[in-house]
Amino acid sequence: MLRSRQFVLAAALFVFPLSLPAFASSDDAWGEFAMDVAAKCSALAEGRIEKPRVVVDPFGTESYGMAILTGKAVGADATVSSICVYDKKSQTAEIGGELPVDQVTITMP
Repeated sequence: MLRSRQFVLAAALFVFPLSLPAFASSDDAWGEFAMDVAAKCSALAEGRIEKPRVVVDPFGTESYGMAILTGKAVGADATVSSICVYDKKSQTAEIGGELPVDQVTITMP
């Protein structure tokens, strides 16, 4: 079974060598996607979180990109996080409310 998979992979690489550059452009596209998610989510955090640290899920789900923004709440001393969801189809983002970092703990039974 393993040999047949190796053969199929080798044949595919031999027969379709032009498809290899698609991997690089795909990486570039995912990088652009992550930058767009970060930019749109950061814009939504303005006035809510000072200089947010943005962590983007590099691929998201089939339909959505996601990011977590963390930083000092504007006008307060608390550190907060917000969840941002980016619709891949419309390329728009929405941000949730501020979650106090020291209280974001849920214990499941």
